[in-house]
Amino acid sequence: MVRRGEIYLADLGAGVGSEQKGERPVIIVQNNKGNKYSPTVSVVPITTKIHKSAGMPTHVLLGKIAGLDMESACMAEQVMTIDKKRLIARIGKLPENVMSRDIAKALNIQLDLKVGKKRNGKD
Repeated sequence: MVRRGEIYLADLGAGVGSEQKGERPVIIVQNNKGNKYSPTVSVVPITTKIHKSAGMPTHVLLGKIAGLDMESACMAEQVMTIDKKRLIARIGKLPENVMSRDIAKALNIQLDLKVGKKRNGKD
């Protein structure tokens, strides 16, 4: 079973425009209950073009951790759901503090979840 925080090599297919495409590492961001029962999984793609990540609040610099062999960053603005059949091989697992702090923050910004904050009705 795939687990939240794991990094997999995935085939994202052809993609269109600015969508991430081809074989690349992804981070599993879906909860483990969904991972257990669903044929699909929510992922965030990883890029090695980290110079483009500077100042992007939805990017998290990862460096060379959890089996990544190049300096990398994840792109939470590219969060997507894919079929598990697109997962090719497990690469590693992110430290829990990176998932619960950095990746969660980037996803909260991307999805405007306002986790832990009262909404005042303004957008």
